[in-house]
Order: sequence, then C-alpha cells, then structure tokens
Amino acid sequence: MEKTKSSIFDQTALHGGRKLKNRLVVAPLTRKSATLEGVPTQEMADYYGAFAKGGFGMIISEGTYTDDLFSQSDIGQPGITNEAQMLGWQNVAENVHRYDAVFINQLMHAGALGQLREENIAPSAVQPIGERSPEPGGATGPYPMPEAMEYSDFETVRQGYVQAAILSRKAGFDGIEIHAANGYLFDQFVTEHTNLRTDRYGGYVRNRLRFLMEVYQAVRDALPPDFIVGIRLSESKVNDLKYRWPGGSQTATEIFSVLSEIQPDYFHIASEGGSWKRESLYADGLSSTGIAKRLTKVPIIANGGLHDIELAESLIASDQADLISIGRAAIANPDWPDRILKGQATIPFFKELIKPSLTLGHAQRVLTQYRHQNAPNVLM
Repeated sequence: MEKTKSSIFDQTALHGGRKLKNRLVVAPLTRKSATLEGVPTQEMADYYGAFAKGGFGMIISEGTYTDDLFSQSDIGQPGITNEAQMLGWQNVAENVHRYDAVFINQLMHAGALGQLREENIAPSAVQPIGERSPEPGGATGPYPMPEAMEYSDFETVRQGYVQAAILSRKAGFDGIEIHAANGYLFDQFVTEHTNLRTDRYGGYVRNRLRFLMEVYQAVRDALPPDFIVGIRLSESKVNDLKYRWPGGSQTATEIFSVLSEIQPDYFHIASEGGSWKRESLYADGLSSTGIAKRLTKVPIIANGGLHDIELAESLIASDQADLISIGRAAIANPDWPDRILKGQATIPFFKELIKPSLTLGHAQRVLTQYRHQNAPNVLM
C-alpha cells in the first residue's frame, strides 16, 4: 500500500489568500555573508535559491538591519537601508521566485545586543547577560551598558522599520517579518528584567508590547494589504538560552491576548535552543504555539527540532501550528522537502556548516564532501 503523503506537504495559505505549496518554511538563519556595506551577494542569491529549488514553500531571510545608527548586530549582516542593499536583495528574490517559493525579509534591530560598537540603545540601561561572540573585526568581551531610549529614538526605530519594509517590497520580497525574538530590541521591551521603564512602555504586559504593536501598525499602514507582515517571538535568547517567560502558559496567554488585537498575517514562535518540546511545551500540557493559535486566530509557525516529522505532523493535527520552520536540518539539506518526498537519505547537521566566518560557498563544499564520503542510504 502506498504511504499517505505527510500533512507537512499540504498546500495552505496565509491571511490575505497568499498560497503556499506546502507547510515547510526555512527559518531565519544568521550567515553573515553580505559585503561590509551590508549588500547581499550572488553567493547569498545561490544560497537562498537552493532552498526554493529544494522544495520549501516559504523562506525567511536572516535578520536584516533597518537603519544605519544602532540596528546592525554583526559584520557581514545584510541591511535594507539604501538602494544598493535593495538591489542586492532584488537579485536574491529573483532567484528564490524562480522556484515558486514565498520570500520573507526578517527585519531586525539588535538593541543592546549589537556586536559592533560600544554604544547601543535599549529600553533601559541594563547590561545584557553574557558576552559578545568572538568574530573577526567585531568587539569582544561583555556587552556594553546600553543607553536607555529617548522618545526620539522610538521614532528613529519606527521610521527605520517602515522604510525597510517599503524597500523590501521594492526588492521583490513577498512580505516582512518583524523580529521580536531571541533577545533583540523588541524582545528587550517584552522581557521584564531588560525593561525597567516607568512610562507607557514599561510595567504591565500591554505596556511592554506597546512599541512592537506601534511599529507593526506603522509598517502595516505603509504597505498594501496583500503584502505579508508577520511577527517572530521567542522565550529564550541568543545570550540567555535558559530564559523562559515567568508564569509559563499564564504569561503566554497574557502576551497573545494583547497581541491578538493587531492580527498580523502570522506569528512565528521560535526556539533559540532548538527544541519545541523544551521551549514551547509547558508543564501543564499547554504550548505557546497552541495558545497563540487559539487566541489570535492567525496562522502559527512552529519551530524547534521539527525536522522530526512525527512531531511536526502532531502539531498540525492538534491545531497547535499551521506551518513548520526548519533551521539546522535545512542548512544540511537545502533540498530537505524533496528528499523527504522521495524517501531519500538526509544529512545530519554538523557544526562545521556554521563555523564563524565560514563562507556559504565553503559550507556548501563541506556539505558536498560529506555526502560523497558518507553516502548514507538510510534516512537519518
């Protein structure tokens, strides 16, 4: 008897009727392969195009900085602040669209977690936990104490996101994702210990979500209705993998009850630690993805070890997710959907594929060499 095709390959649609050929999404993956000026390269066009050619229905870009003041996190990070960067992304988008994939630009502001300078901005003057990543050309050691944002900074960030979204549409993206996860600027507002403000942007959950909601609305108002605008959230952070929302499912309920008012085209709930069960599933049996789905009534993208097909299918079947984003398994297998459909072997992820400063081309050669040397004939 022929095996029934997995539900992860069902055609689906985002709000606004934008159709996806399947439920599989490439998660945003930091690669740092743009020029020093933040311009996407042909190497990046080939990299993103490989995911589209490999069968993914939607691809979300790596974090893209939104202004030239404080938003950039790393050397080699792409931006979307000027014509040259926009044209670089246009080349990438054209490559992705050759294979009928939806392409989303993740817009990101580093806030206190900027790696490049000794002056950063944040909701409050709170020194981040941990230390900066040792990258060539970047700063090292503890994160510096950021300056608390003044109201003029709020307007600068807001306008940066609006202009970045407009340029993303001009570049040919199908939508944008506001990065409010993983410890970066908007997450710093959401998190109690990094947001000590006593004005309308601090204190209660609604206040701590206010700036994110304002920026979302400003972006939404600047774009046509058919342009996708999603939001990414997480509990853990790049500099604090063990952090979880205090109160577990109760806190998740409070957060998504407030965010249900803005109705983005999707919520992408990320797991920086790489496990949906560890980060999204609470002790009471509820999950952040399930709570978000129930309260917001918009499509939910789940993330975290979901190359485990049985787990991915169970989240869809139990109405805890609509789409499944895959990160490390996609790096090792840009053609992961096609391989699964054909019953072919997949390559397990290994750290050599994301070594600091490893170019995308070199990573591809490492992957090709691995395949030739191992030639696995069973599904891993």
